[in-house]
Amino acid sequence: MTPVRLTKPAEPEPAVAEGDAHGGPEEPAGPEAVEEPQDADRAAGRRRLKAALWPPRLSRGQLVVALLLFSLGLGLAIQVRSTNDHHNQLRGARQEDLVRILDELDSRQQRLQQEKAELEQSLGKLENSSNQAKEAQEQTRKKMTELGVLAGTVKATGPGIVLTVDDPQGQVKADMLLDTLQELRAAGAEAIQINDVRVVVNTYFTDLSGGGVQIDGKKVSQPYRFTVVGNPQDLTPALNIPGGVVRTLESHQARATIAQQQKVVVDALVDLKTPQYAKPAAK
Repeated sequence: MTPVRLTKPAEPEPAVAEGDAHGGPEEPAGPEAVEEPQDADRAAGRRRLKAALWPPRLSRGQLVVALLLFSLGLGLAIQVRSTNDHHNQLRGARQEDLVRILDELDSRQQRLQQEKAELEQSLGKLENSSNQAKEAQEQTRKKMTELGVLAGTVKATGPGIVLTVDDPQGQVKADMLLDTLQELRAAGAEAIQINDVRVVVNTYFTDLSGGGVQIDGKKVSQPYRFTVVGNPQDLTPALNIPGGVVRTLESHQARATIAQQQKVVVDALVDLKTPQYAKPAAK
């Protein structure tokens, strides 16, 4: 009898992973592989943002608003600088000069308030008067007299000053007299006469070739006498400010004296000329 050999069945071999075939398990992907798409997204986002911001795309309305804001800022800067310059000038002024400037501003404010009150009073009379036609005529006559004083066709009287300029060396020129007139007007002079010439809105000064000055075509000899109706407390300081009219005249060997008076009379008159071309305009 032939003996039988029993053999153990062959066990199946375990499946080998693809990575095992190369000698080990498959390793997971590194961080470089994950970060590359994120970097690409960021770069694309930056490009889109840059394209949206530059060059700037402004509508017409936005451009107009930007120009207006720029103009407003420039104007504010100029105003602030001008105010600072004015403040710096006042900061360097002497105490008596500051007091004089403040007094002049107060006087001008009082004059404006007085004019406002008079106009309001006239308006009230016209509105409340039982005979408005008569009241209107009275107001018209009063206004004509005031305009006559300004035009030089009516005599004027009131408080004021008399400024006398002695010029023995003949150094006073037309421009100096004009500066004196302008300073008086700025200080509130209401009627002015130089020697026997009435000063009006179109008064002019000229130098003569042989010496001397002409006012409105009339030769005026020294001493030059300014008769001025106005507030003496405003007129006198305006002429005596440092570097002002009196100091300028004295620097040219002329002597200026100011006399304040409770009543001065401006009696020189001018002849009205009929306009050749101007006619009253219809409303």
